This record gives sequence, structure tokens and C-alpha cells, in this order.
Amino acid sequence: MGENALRRYIFASDFDQTLTFNDSGYVLAELVGISTEEFERKAKGMAKINLVQQGAELAYLLLHDPEFKAKVRKEHLHEAGRRVRLKSDIKLMYQILETGVDGHFFDFYVLSAAPVEVIHSALEGIVPQDHIFGTEFRYKPSGEIDSIIRATAGYGKVAVLNQLLAQHVIGPDHVIYSGDGSSDIHVMLHVNARDGLTIAVSESPNVSQIAKRTVLSASAIAVLAPILEEVAGWERSGIRSFFEANGMLIQEWERVRTDWLTVRPAVAEDPEPLSVA
Repeated sequence: MGENALRRYIFASDFDQTLTFNDSGYVLAELVGISTEEFERKAKGMAKINLVQQGAELAYLLLHDPEFKAKVRKEHLHEAGRRVRLKSDIKLMYQILETGVDGHFFDFYVLSAAPVEVIHSALEGIVPQDHIFGTEFRYKPSGEIDSIIRATAGYGKVAVLNQLLAQHVIGPDHVIYSGDGSSDIHVMLHVNARDGLTIAVSESPNVSQIAKRTVLSASAIAVLAPILEEVAGWERSGIRSFFEANGMLIQEWERVRTDWLTVRPAVAEDPEPLSVA
């Protein structure tokens, strides 16, 4: 393996609530006149009974729910992507990763269960389409969704990562994955087991207890901080200087460890005695 290969990494990121502030499913539902409450009810219902893999609830609704199936067309997916609110500085993050840092080079990919049309539209001019893997559908001539080709959810993300590793001839320890919630658990466990780096971008206990690092920020570029520490071995002062050289100022940087506790009485309280007439 050449020196260049030893310093090349794959950085893969989820989309909804990782590169965005809200879930594209909510945006799409609002666009076609389905209430937030109704979308939540349907999605949570499927999650509760484990009908589909975590993250693939929207894909299932688009395929099988009568209300979504009747209203959603391909153009709605593109419009939802234009309306979804992105985190700031995604383009700068992509450019920095592509250029490389201190001799380390990163190929940036998006892996998400969101419809690929949504992601393409949202990240147009920022991330090349061939670096985006989302749920893919077949369409009828009317634009109505006909069937599913692939869902990048659960193990589907692992399959894409393995494909990228083979394509780039990179070892599994050179994988960095960033995500925000329960739909990322499977791929994070896979990356951790193979000595890669996992980064949570939310305080959700489902994922923050699994990820090796957690970063909370409204800027997508903040995820570079743990990468520069863990991969390039930089100190904080060097990371601050690097951000400033790229026109960004780290105004606050607090590192804390969060303990998640649920505390209950050790012994259940005695029931109220029954009254006797």
C-alpha cells in the first residue's frame, strides 16, 4: 500500500438532522398538505413495531401509505430538498476535506435513508451527486412512486461503506462516520468494531453512548475538530489556527462528558390497603 493510500480516508455522513436542522420527511409532509402530527404518528407507529429498519420510515410511507402515495410525486421530493434547512458551512467542509489537511485526504460521502432526490436538490452545487447515496425509487410515467430500488438505511449504510472501501482500496480503520440518531447505530457499531472513528452530532443517548466523539454545533465544519484531533493528531491551538486560516472563528469550545441516569425507588411503594366495609 502506497504512502498516499495510508493517508486517505472515507468520511461518510448522514443527512437528516446531521447536515440539516430538520427532517426532510417533515418538510415533504408539509409540502403536500399532511400535518406534522399525522406524519409523526405514522412514522413512530412503524418504528414502534419494527416494521422497517430505523430511518426507512419515510420510504415505507411513500411506497405503501395511501395518503403519501396519492400526493407525492418526484417533483415534490426535489422541492422538499430545496426547502430543507441546511447547517452552515457544508461547502467549506467539503472543500477542506477534498483538498486535504496536513497530508491527510478525505473522500466525503453522504449516506442517508432520505430519498436521493431530496439530498441531490438540497446539496446541489455543494456535494457531487455521485458522492450521495440515498433511497432510490422507480417511478411511473405520471411521476408516482412505483417501487424501491435501494434503501440506504440500517445495514444498507454498511453495505455502501464496504462498497466504497473496495472502490478506494482503503482499510476499514480509515473510515469516519457522522450521524445523529438511532438510525445510525448499526453503521456506527460496524465502524467502531473495525477501528474507525464515529462522531455523534446530537446528544441522543441512542447514538452518543456509541460514538467515540460527540460534537454539537450549528456549523457542519465543527465536525473537523475531532477529525483533526484523532486522525491528524493536532492540539487545540493548531485546530483553532486552522479554522481561523479558513475564515472561521471557534468562539466557544466546551468539552463535557454527559451521564444519562434514570433514577427510581429501589422498592415499589406498598399499594394502598383495601377498605373493608
